[in-house]
Amino acid sequence: MEQQLTQQPSTADIRPTSSSRRRSSAGLGKGLGLFSVGLGLAELLAPASVAALIGIPSSPRSRLVLRALGVRELLSGVGLLARPNSAGWLWGRVGGDAIDLALLGEGFTSRRANRTRLIAATAAVAGVAAVDALSAARQTRGSTLSKIGEPIHVLKTITINRTPGEVYEFWRELSNLPRFMAHLESVEETNGVSTWKAKGPAGTSFSWQAEVMIDRPGICIGWRSVQGSTSVPNHGVVNFAPAPGQRGTEVQVELKYQPPGGSIGAGFAKLFGEEPGQQIQSDLRRLKQVLETGEVLYSDASIHRGMHPARPSKASTKTLKGAAE
Repeated sequence: MEQQLTQQPSTADIRPTSSSRRRSSAGLGKGLGLFSVGLGLAELLAPASVAALIGIPSSPRSRLVLRALGVRELLSGVGLLARPNSAGWLWGRVGGDAIDLALLGEGFTSRRANRTRLIAATAAVAGVAAVDALSAARQTRGSTLSKIGEPIHVLKTITINRTPGEVYEFWRELSNLPRFMAHLESVEETNGVSTWKAKGPAGTSFSWQAEVMIDRPGICIGWRSVQGSTSVPNHGVVNFAPAPGQRGTEVQVELKYQPPGGSIGAGFAKLFGEEPGQQIQSDLRRLKQVLETGEVLYSDASIHRGMHPARPSKASTKTLKGAAE
């Protein structure tokens, strides 16, 4: 089903991308990775030469420290070459730069140190640290914005004691959808394009258009919103499959949508009980009731003000008794 979903064209997936920026970040990450590998090999294989180059005396201790730093640089370099857009590896380099600066500062206390070279080395490391910090911060920000902008993926399933054909026929008649979708006011289909009208917050309403992209009787229905008809582009698939043990039909709804504000907007909506994942699960429960009993059953507590026990209302009980008789 996921393959069917992702193959369908959808405005949910039409979103300005920053591919050139990502390529630039990846190029910088690879460059820093190669720099780390080269420096790490030099520190690991020729610590005495590196010590002389940066102006610190070559001693067993300094060579041991430089070899340890070489191992760290190699690990950072390999990590960045494998994942050049990883903010984690970049921040690791920033931490390593801080250690390098601290050790160079300690080098100034040695009488045998070449201060001219130490100053040059410190300035070079400080410059590299600035590049690392800027790259890490930019990558972190880019990753956060990318996550915020990602479409929300909802997958809900319910088993209904009816055949796949019956459930499909009921759902395919789009005018039936408001019978169990609480937020829908109406759905009208004309020439393959349906107009959906739904309840909005504070007594408002809004509408959008959608078109069926997959229609396999008794198997599945796939749709997408018409481009430009809604501020929440969406697409999805409803699958109807025989439930195990001849228990009816397993209805699976898969939805991808792009809420205003991305995942942040979805988080606020979920806080107030308006997130589509919650709506779909409740709608599926109502669909089950409609197809199995002929109506949506409400508890006494849900149709009266104040605190009430969650039991079927008297009206619903009378209806069920009448149907049984």
